[in-house]
Amino acid sequence: MRPQGVLRSLRLLQQVHTHSYLQAIPGPVLRRGFQTASNTKPNIPDFAFAFDIDGVLLRSSKPIPGAAEALGLLQEQGIPFILLTNGGGKHETERVAEISEKLNIPLDPSVIIQSHSPFAELVRGSEAQGPLEDKCVLVVGGDGDGCRFVAERYGFKNVVTPGDIFMAYPSIWPFSKNFMEYYKKFARPLPKPIDTVNPEKSLKFDAVLVFNDPRDWGLDMQVIIDVLLSSEGIMGTTSSKNGRDDLPNRGYQQDGQPPIYFSNPDLWWAAAYHLPRLGQGGFREALEGTWAATTGGPSKGVELVKTVVGKPHQSTYEFAERQLLRNRSRIFHSQELGPLRRVYMVGDNPASDICGANSYRSKHGSEWQSILVRSGVYTGGQPAWTPTTIVDNVRKAVEWALKSSQWPTIKEN
Repeated sequence: MRPQGVLRSLRLLQQVHTHSYLQAIPGPVLRRGFQTASNTKPNIPDFAFAFDIDGVLLRSSKPIPGAAEALGLLQEQGIPFILLTNGGGKHETERVAEISEKLNIPLDPSVIIQSHSPFAELVRGSEAQGPLEDKCVLVVGGDGDGCRFVAERYGFKNVVTPGDIFMAYPSIWPFSKNFMEYYKKFARPLPKPIDTVNPEKSLKFDAVLVFNDPRDWGLDMQVIIDVLLSSEGIMGTTSSKNGRDDLPNRGYQQDGQPPIYFSNPDLWWAAAYHLPRLGQGGFREALEGTWAATTGGPSKGVELVKTVVGKPHQSTYEFAERQLLRNRSRIFHSQELGPLRRVYMVGDNPASDICGANSYRSKHGSEWQSILVRSGVYTGGQPAWTPTTIVDNVRKAVEWALKSSQWPTIKEN
């Protein structure tokens, strides 16, 4: 991972994220979701919440009992919160609108942070990566070409998906022929062909962005490995440096190949099935296993050079806290604000939600406490990362946190 580049990406993205969302929302509308209708000076909380979505608020798009009531209680009491998810695949405005409809509760776009939100800054570039606005990027994952549209809304102008490549060259992964009708619905012509005679005229990638959980693992993995084994990201080529013992990483990814970014590390996620399902982290593990089998792997001194963002990484939690502080300041803009002393992270995944909150070191002086719920990935036993407390669901989590913070208006059941 490249922490400095990603950290800068998160900082700059927050400016764009906040400007584009908050500036378009009138003050009364923004405050509606957080403040009571009282004309008296509000009791300004010195704490806030961060909620995971899948397995905490929703499960397979269906509301988890008590989720709407929990968020409604916070809105009624004027307590800020954000939705911090390793999910994605849709633009933030679209995603928050869907969640609002499903929970039947008004939510501002400013409260949601998705796993691929940091990718937006790569349009303008970072310390580790030059601007990608006009470069050709391979976008992987998600339903149809939904992630392509997200990338284009972020500002990427030249986006290609593995489905585009497959429809132009079906032989690149013949086992996807059964999905031909699926890809026909959204595939676009390639900006350049795969030209093995004149590589300088061939399709070339400058970055690989895994936006969301891949659907066609075989095709996606094959295309990514082709890119990583290529010379300078040129499709149809193979680098002459691959396998050279006199070069770092045995020559792999040492010949101008594009960087690869993963938007989240989650091995498991909570779906409609009663047991957790493999997520993007499962795809990455499969890719790394195939990469190791191809290159010799760690036993030969070879790694897959990559950047992973999302929970539980420090940079994602830093971004989340800054977003909370910015939202809090705007909500109570006419009041004297004290410090944000505590943030309650409510999640169902010990390896991401709880690990991230427990490991996070705030630069603003806040203490993050983790609350693990039993409504998603975690169903019992000793979790790998020990939370501050374990409760049945998100409503119990909010009630516990309000009581812990000695919030005066909480009612005992």
